Amino acid sequence: MESKNIVTSDNACVLQEILKVIGGKWSMSIVYILFSGTHRFSQLEKSIPHINTRMLIKELKTLASFDIVSRKVYATVPPTVEYTLTEKGKMLKPIIDDIYEWGKVNM
Repeated sequence: MESKNIVTSDNACVLQEILKVIGGKWSMSIVYILFSGTHRFSQLEKSIPHINTRMLIKELKTLASFDIVSRKVYATVPPTVEYTLTEKGKMLKPIIDDIYEWGKVNM
């Protein structure tokens, strides 16, 4: 007998909320890079091929608004900005690792 997953509207709403956080085109790439530690803006920009500055800023602001990434600004000229995963962001590691492994096998 084949089992079926029943998706209720509550489950669908939770999935939609999750996708608001990590569903952006570049969000998982940013989080994946930050698993290795704190990075400056320019380091992130160089680490993600084909992302433009405006999109990186937008994704980082979104991730920060959901408390996935923390942003620290240093009073230098020009300003130095560093990004780090929060504890909440670090909890995404096994999930993103699983998605990465799935992609290696199936893509």
